[in-house]
Amino acid sequence: MRLLLVEDDSELVKSLTKPLEAAGYAVDVADNGIDGEYLGNENIYDIAILDLGLPRRNGLEVLANWRKKNNKLPVIILTARDTWQERVDGFKVGADDYIGKPFHIEELLARLTALLHRSKQSPGGTLSTCGLVLDEERQTVETEDGQTHSLTGTEFRLLRYFLLNPGLILSKSKLTDHIYNFDSDKDSNVIEAYIKRLRKILGKDRIETHRGQGYVFKEY
Repeated sequence: MRLLLVEDDSELVKSLTKPLEAAGYAVDVADNGIDGEYLGNENIYDIAILDLGLPRRNGLEVLANWRKKNNKLPVIILTARDTWQERVDGFKVGADDYIGKPFHIEELLARLTALLHRSKQSPGGTLSTCGLVLDEERQTVETEDGQTHSLTGTEFRLLRYFLLNPGLILSKSKLTDHIYNFDSDKDSNVIEAYIKRLRKILGKDRIETHRGQGYVFKEY
């Protein structure tokens, strides 16, 4: 899943990026409100973490502008723990959740997972759908025969995106947009290689190829 982190504190960004990537997120960073608002409207992100105290344009204004454009990007806002009024204002303009600074990375990761699942109407800490159980902490998948398979980081991100969007035609470009960040080499042929590897785990018929359109993850 692709995550937008809008935060101007470079030390905080540095401390968050590695654990977010380890948890299966492709992370892009904006250090000011104007750039953050622009990126958030690009329709390539699955979730955003938005600080309110941003230079050039504050986070509340960024969020309000997203919602005015009917941008439904799930957003967790970052606030100082004792500023309850900021949290209220954030919810009023369309925040989905908040976390107060300072916070533990484990809590942030849990909130991200919960929000992603709520946005896809798939509650719970593990993703259980289509007869599969994806363990998001261990990055493994349990198949219908009860076997547990370890996944690489890219396999995990790709399968999670498929499981959150079953039955939909997903083009190669859409898949690369949602599992890689800006700094990655987005060779669409690599997607084919990872889909081939997932088929070996899940069965060759589980992911359908629609020529000229993309792939469909079958729900059975």
